Amino acid sequence: MVSLKDKIVFITGATSGIGKSCAVTFAKGGANLIISSRRGEMIARVAESIRKEFGAKVYSFELDVRDRRKVLKTVEALPAEFRKIDILINNAGLARGLNKFYEDDPDNWEEMIDTNVKGLLYVTHAILPGMIERNSGHIINIGSIAGHEAYPKGSVYCATKHAVDAITRSLRMDIIDKNILVSTIDPGLVETNFSNIRFHGDTEKAKNVYKGLTPLTGDDIADAVYYCASRPPHVNIAEITLLAARQASATVTYRE
Repeated sequence: MVSLKDKIVFITGATSGIGKSCAVTFAKGGANLIISSRRGEMIARVAESIRKEFGAKVYSFELDVRDRRKVLKTVEALPAEFRKIDILINNAGLARGLNKFYEDDPDNWEEMIDTNVKGLLYVTHAILPGMIERNSGHIINIGSIAGHEAYPKGSVYCATKHAVDAITRSLRMDIIDKNILVSTIDPGLVETNFSNIRFHGDTEKAKNVYKGLTPLTGDDIADAVYYCASRPPHVNIAEITLLAARQASATVTYRE
């Protein structure tokens, strides 16, 4: 394991779930953090908590990754001590709705495509030139098992995560000569705020997603992300797929 002490790690969507777990895990490992979220007050509280607990340097700000101009302005305005980003974790993403295609709301499609695909592209495109200039870096995308197989009532969400997989693979080829690693972490059932967002705050529906089995946690995914980031320089973990112990695929689970 390579030490990540004093490395600069940028994590999008870090107020809760996988993003927050990644922030805590990397701070424990001695890294300094840039964390962002659409919820400005909440991300500031997360930053302060991490500073107090781990003594890490943390720069936090409100950012909607769907806003390309804001992404560019924010990256250009980073303080000097945070500009040399070593690791980018593209975590910001969401699902909206679980409906048959012909019954779905196109507004859900817009939000998922703009966040999961375009947002990831905007942030990566803003950060990558610095990595290329320094001839080092690591981009870790949070994908999904939905990026490997489609399932009923999830056509557009699955399409966005298939896109993340394709972007990851193609980007790895494009920068093969730049000493920059590209990885994807693709979870199955993870109990975070994900289902609450998907079902627009319907907590009962959200709970039923995980009923009868023990899902993964944000910390489980953060462990995998940290493992990817802390390998020796000659190793690139291209892809990790994590499933709950009672999950065999996107649609096959065993529930008691």
